[in-house]
Amino acid sequence: MQGAPTTTSSAVTAARRGSAEGLHELSTVRLLQLLRVADSEAIAAAHAAAEATARAVDALVEVWPRGGRLVYVGTGTSGRIGALDAAECRPTFGIDEERVLAIIAGGAAALSRAVEGAEDDEEAGAAAIADIGTGPDDVVVALSASGATPFTCAALEEAVRRGACGVAVTADRSSRLAGSATIPIIVAVGDEVVDGSTRMKAGTAQKLVCNAISTAAFIRLGRVWGNRMVAVQTGNAKLRRRALAIVEALAGVEAEAARALLEAAGGDLPTALVMGKAGVDRAAAAECLRRAHGNVPQALRLAGGDG
Repeated sequence: MQGAPTTTSSAVTAARRGSAEGLHELSTVRLLQLLRVADSEAIAAAHAAAEATARAVDALVEVWPRGGRLVYVGTGTSGRIGALDAAECRPTFGIDEERVLAIIAGGAAALSRAVEGAEDDEEAGAAAIADIGTGPDDVVVALSASGATPFTCAALEEAVRRGACGVAVTADRSSRLAGSATIPIIVAVGDEVVDGSTRMKAGTAQKLVCNAISTAAFIRLGRVWGNRMVAVQTGNAKLRRRALAIVEALAGVEAEAARALLEAAGGDLPTALVMGKAGVDRAAAAECLRRAHGNVPQALRLAGGDG
């Protein structure tokens, strides 16, 4: 990468351990070099967990057509990372909000500020899982750098007890969280630049894993065609322009015809694509999408298009 520091990762890690008391004395450039190398260590840890991450993706793909859900659970930074990924699934992939959920200790208030003590409440963690009716068609992704957070551990254990696929994303292979998971995803990031600040490397690795799970799963579930977001929501001018461009490109029509298709589809991009590609009306396109569980290429095949 252009402009990357020449210091090796192992040397920087050793420097951090050997001179932890001196971070405050470093220049801004040197601090940023340390942080940049630490970021690369987080990326490497997430990449090393690719096989386990793939198992989580496959589990979600399997349960989704049965009405399954993706549920993130965590506390503090981990909880906010899960909530961020959940929030992005609807606009990006057209996913109903009740099918990708996020549970954070302390509730909605904890999204913007620390709620002290919430992470220690095991009963609340288990209750949160029970309250949403977690069952065998759900994939519950529990995020905790230490793998010891009581709220998160209890939540995952309750999810597994109820038959859900329990995924642990943690840095500690020997932790309680990893031990109770159906699929442990171990992101061994090593020491943080600022000792104990798991919002840094551990948080970066967790975000990468969450991105990978949701993105890969919804690509496989037909919410992406080629590299285009064919289920993107059209809630603002930018996204409406994007949807029009996608209809033009994939349905092979001019701008005015693309606009007419989107209007006839009630602004729903998947419906417009099936209508344009298969030459069917809105009702028939919607029925094919329902039968295909929102999978656009599969709906096209059902409608007689080329999918």
